[in-house]
Formats: sequence, structure tokens, C-alpha cells
Amino acid sequence: MAETSSGGTTGVVAVLVIFVILVIAALFVFGGRLLNGNKRIDVNIQTPSSSK
Repeated sequence: MAETSSGGTTGVVAVLVIFVILVIAALFVFGGRLLNGNKRIDVNIQTPSSSK
């Protein structure tokens, strides 16, 4: 009986680990898009004008 309950527990733990990995991956993808989507970096490079 100990082996049967251990196998069931291992299956539950495996499912929970996969679920947690999916949640972390989703937060990383969608969270990164939300944070990077709101930030705008304006790079304005100008050459110095030589007025002599």
C-alpha cells in the first residue's frame, strides 16, 4: 500500500510542478509584454552642428 500511495503522491506533485512552471512562464511572457509595452525609449542622436 505504501508504494501505491507514493505513486499517487508523485503524480500529484508532478502535475502541480508542471502547473507552477506554466504559470511562471505565462507571467514571464505576458508580464514582460505589459511592462515593456508601456515603456518607450526615444533615442535621438544628433551630430553637433559646426557653425564657424
